Amino acid sequence: MKALLCTRWGDPSALALGEAASRPPGKGEVRLAVRACGVNFADTLMIQGQYQVKPPFPFSPGLEVAGEVLEVGEDVHHLRPGDRAMAVCSYGGMAEEVVTSAALALPLPPGMDFITGAAFPVAYGTSHVALTRRAHLEPGETLLVLGAAGGVGLTAVEIGKRLGATVIAAASAPEKLALCQRYGADYVINYTTENLRDRVKTITGGRGVNVVFDPVGGDVFDEAFRAIAWEGRVLVIGFASGRIPQIPANLALLKNCAVIGVFWGAYSMNDPAVLGDSLRTLLDWYAAGDLRPHVSQTFPLERAADAFYALMNRQSTGKVVITMG
Repeated sequence: MKALLCTRWGDPSALALGEAASRPPGKGEVRLAVRACGVNFADTLMIQGQYQVKPPFPFSPGLEVAGEVLEVGEDVHHLRPGDRAMAVCSYGGMAEEVVTSAALALPLPPGMDFITGAAFPVAYGTSHVALTRRAHLEPGETLLVLGAAGGVGLTAVEIGKRLGATVIAAASAPEKLALCQRYGADYVINYTTENLRDRVKTITGGRGVNVVFDPVGGDVFDEAFRAIAWEGRVLVIGFASGRIPQIPANLALLKNCAVIGVFWGAYSMNDPAVLGDSLRTLLDWYAAGDLRPHVSQTFPLERAADAFYALMNRQSTGKVVITMG
């Protein structure tokens, strides 16, 4: 099968199309013909050797896919050959086929195309698990989303509103903030031109926010941490800024706040039922019209490097997706 191969650690220019061996599914696995694959910040780290998971060379990046089921392994009963499905994989999605755990593969709902399906699991799944299982966001609370126009950030805005929170979206450009407002943000902050902490204090009447959702890190984390309310929760999602911030323990004590890590992908190894249950809930919300996945750019597999650079250079909003064939 044709696959995008990483043969050494490096930037996207080192990726190349090649041939990889197909394999049958084992017990509890499913083999998919991939039609689309979402691009995530984790993919950009993985090809540089900076991610928690370091696959053996050669490997294909790609954590989420949509396509048709080709074959199912023993003990797989919710999918059958010919079904349209989305799936989460540890890596390997940027190829014509992928084999992954059937526990992390679900039928696509009627009306959802492959591009939307490939953009769905990681971003929505991360935000849903973070806000419900980790932060226990309650109706009436205030949620601050950093990097709010990005793939994960925009889903946090949507899900925060679905859960009944007041949502403050923070991003770096007016057009990104306008997108956040279309997706339900009650307030917006441009953190390149405004003081984040001061604006949060103004919006909340000096109380601060109950939950911070941060996939960015760096300086914006430092500001947001000082805008947390008493007994607030700070969700550490990632470090798109490139700098891992140091947490001021004295402020955590004074605010009586919690700093909570969210490594969504680790549930696939430690408790995959959490991911499956979360995705089923999200697909129900999608079917009810409560979620509107936003894909700003698509690229064919032959232009995968351009897809990576669009994400790394912050030229996209929502999701970037690679298509096959």
